[in-house]
Amino acid sequence: MRKILPAVLVAAALGLSACAEKELYGGLTEREANEMVAVLQNANVSASKSSKDGKVWALKTRAEQFSSAVAVLHDQGYPRDKFESLGEVFKKEGFVSSPMEQRARLMYGLSQELSQTISSIDGVVQARVHIAVPEADPLAEQQKPSSASVFIRHNPDVDLSGQVGSIKALVTNSIEGLPYDKVTVVMFPAKPVMAAAPVSPIRSFTMPAIAILAAIGGVGAYVFSRTSRGKPRRKLKTLAEPGTPAA
Repeated sequence: MRKILPAVLVAAALGLSACAEKELYGGLTEREANEMVAVLQNANVSASKSSKDGKVWALKTRAEQFSSAVAVLHDQGYPRDKFESLGEVFKKEGFVSSPMEQRARLMYGLSQELSQTISSIDGVVQARVHIAVPEADPLAEQQKPSSASVFIRHNPDVDLSGQVGSIKALVTNSIEGLPYDKVTVVMFPAKPVMAAAPVSPIRSFTMPAIAILAAIGGVGAYVFSRTSRGKPRRKLKTLAEPGTPAA
């Protein structure tokens, strides 16, 4: 019986953990947490947010819906990408950079800021801007023009085709010497949010309840066995048949 008790207690612990919440992502802003909660709830996935200081938030879901929650958020581009500003790219590091390094940082910083700006457009799930600026050749009669490519993954329910011209103008006016016709914008629809099958309340609590009841029954059986083991057993006397001497 001693071997059964630990197993019963483990089963009870597993049953209780089955109905507990599990953290999906931490270090979120309240806005990010609110958006992710809304996306998950629209997909019939349980979600809640919590914070210890009111500044940094965590996103949680039921343990049995963890994989579904991750898949839904990934398809919708969450958590959102973090971008660096030009100030962060050019922060002082205690040494002098070469002109080539400064130029590379400038192109990287511009692509980061443009990606962040385009990502803030309604309906855009994910955005990337790639800039190609050839080095100036003093011996060439005509310099090669710069070019840029914009990748956009958008909500399938939102039509962004009418925004292509504005996006190209935004990129053109942000990069010196970039012709309008050298900007390419490609768009891909994101996967639609598929509503997950709602978890039945009965199903959610059946296994934990069974595990807890089994634990209670196991503990009761263990206690009964321990208490009854110490009691002396009574010997029953059998009645002798007539004419037979008693033993």
